[in-house]
Order: sequence, then structure tokens, then C-alpha cells
Amino acid sequence: MPGTLVDAGPLIALLQAQDPDHAACVATLKTLRGPLLTTWMPVTEAMHFLQRVPVAQTALLEMIERGALRLLDITADDLPAIRALLEKYRDLPMDFADATLVHVAAREHVTEMFTLDRKDFSVYRLPRGRSLRLV
Repeated sequence: MPGTLVDAGPLIALLQAQDPDHAACVATLKTLRGPLLTTWMPVTEAMHFLQRVPVAQTALLEMIERGALRLLDITADDLPAIRALLEKYRDLPMDFADATLVHVAAREHVTEMFTLDRKDFSVYRLPRGRSLRLV
């Protein structure tokens, strides 16, 4: 599945013009090809951080509704692999949202990650030691 996985940070920055990373995230977004992909977990994180900006929360939900941001499912079948990632990276520690993104990257053969969390995502590895291309 071609496309780019999106972490919570860029979602938050894109939807708030006053965010210090807004301009950089808008510029990066313009360079991306293929669909924007995520899981519900980063969306939940973004909604939490946007709770004082209801218009941004609405805009995020509208992105999903119109298909500008596609959600990849996480089911109970995915949990053993996600649990293994959480265990592997417990020293960072890896949070659940990041674990779902790394898992679906491996599952769906997505190699590009739009994130502001370069520190952690530069450490995470896909099968066979491959790293994600961070944008």
C-alpha cells in the first residue's frame, strides 16, 4: 500500500496556524504523494491536544470523513505484534500510538512516516532492520 503514515504531531501542527511547526508541516504535506494514513490512536492523541480548539478537532474529523486521511484498522489479531513492539522498545518507552503506526507500516508495507518525533521514530525498525523514511 503506497502512502505516508502520519503521527499525531503533524496532525496537530497542520490544524493550528499558531503552532510553531505549522508552516513546516504544511510545506511537507505539499510534497507528499499517495494517501495519508494513520490509526485511531494518533487521532485520539491529536483530539486530546486539540481539545481547546474545537474548530481544529472538527477539521481533523472532516479530513477523515472526506478521505484526506485514511484510517488503517487495528484489530485483536494485531495485538501480539503491537505488544512485542512495546516490549522491544520499553526503554524509550514506545507509546501505544507509535506502536500501532510501526506495526501497520510493517503490515501494509508503508515505509514513509510524517512525524515530528524524529528521536523515537529514527530508532524504531521494521522487519529485517529496515528503518522508516521520516518526513
